[in-house]
Amino acid sequence: MPEALLIHGSAHGAWCWRDLIPALAAHGISARALDLPMQVSETDPVTLNDYAKTIAQDIEAHGNRPTVLLGHSAGGYAITAAAEALPKRIAGLIYLCAYVPEDGKSLVDQRRAAGAQSILDLIRKTDDGLAYEFTSEGVEALCHDCPPDVAAYVRAHLRPQPIAPQAEPTRLTGVSATLPRHYVLCEADRIVPPPQQESYCADWPKGHAHRIPTGHSPYFAAPDALAALISGIWAKEAWT
Repeated sequence: MPEALLIHGSAHGAWCWRDLIPALAAHGISARALDLPMQVSETDPVTLNDYAKTIAQDIEAHGNRPTVLLGHSAGGYAITAAAEALPKRIAGLIYLCAYVPEDGKSLVDQRRAAGAQSILDLIRKTDDGLAYEFTSEGVEALCHDCPPDVAAYVRAHLRPQPIAPQAEPTRLTGVSATLPRHYVLCEADRIVPPPQQESYCADWPKGHAHRIPTGHSPYFAAPDALAALISGIWAKEAWT
């Protein structure tokens, strides 16, 4: 059975999957998480290729087992970059309220094209202009439907998000789109607008778009429901 490798979104880390990993284990799905590189440097900026390399190194370290990549939010760019680089190691892709890259466009381009984009009111650039952080209002938007202790946990663990990889246009060969892909749309999301999420998977095969009635952090708000949904995807694709 493939393992799930969970890829976090902007300013987050492997810590954000603390509740989902055991919830998936209850469904017989082995999952692990990693930290994407977050170095902030004007002379040596982190790139999408660095994200892909980090994912590839993790897969190699785990015996090159077939892996299902699940990317949250901006993690959609990282899992797509990895799938483009090593498609034979990837069993499938799950986008969790995630940006789905378009050839020649960056994540920043996608935010601009979305029109009203609430996240721009919820983040601020760091003093050096190389990264951004979530404001207190941003943390509230991330956690508005989560248990009371979650906001403090998230606030304590968030770190500056380098802008460079999100401003980097993606080059796609199309190979990532040949893999089994599923989208999990979060209906109460205050970070990535649900209509924008709808647009990413509008032309995907029937049964490959799924919904969960949560905000942007379903792994905290409803980890059991999310794990059950992912288990259903696992069964549909016969990832056994």
